[in-house]
Amino acid sequence: MIIEKGIWMTNIYVGNLSFQTTQDDLHAAFSQFGNVERVNMMTDRDTGQPRGFAFVEMTRTDEAQKAISGLNGADLHGRTLNVSEARPKPARGGDRNDFGGRRKSGGGRRSW
Repeated sequence: MIIEKGIWMTNIYVGNLSFQTTQDDLHAAFSQFGNVERVNMMTDRDTGQPRGFAFVEMTRTDEAQKAISGLNGADLHGRTLNVSEARPKPARGGDRNDFGGRRKSGGGRRSW
């Protein structure tokens, strides 16, 4: 949940979207269950093409839970929706030791 303008908001993740799905489509689907504050369709930053998922913010927790229950597994434009309460994005630390972060050990050339 997030607080905006003194109101508790529930942020809902909606995945497995058809690339033809619009913000209006999602607004209409979620509005059946209550007040929709915002719909945010995620797009590729380089191409502007849809990425197949979105976030929907609803003002009332009980309505959001009904929307999650009612729409998870529902069909929209030929795709089965994955709907759940959004989890906070994990913090990205600067001390990761995977291929996407800095390595802890020294670099240099590898001898195979």
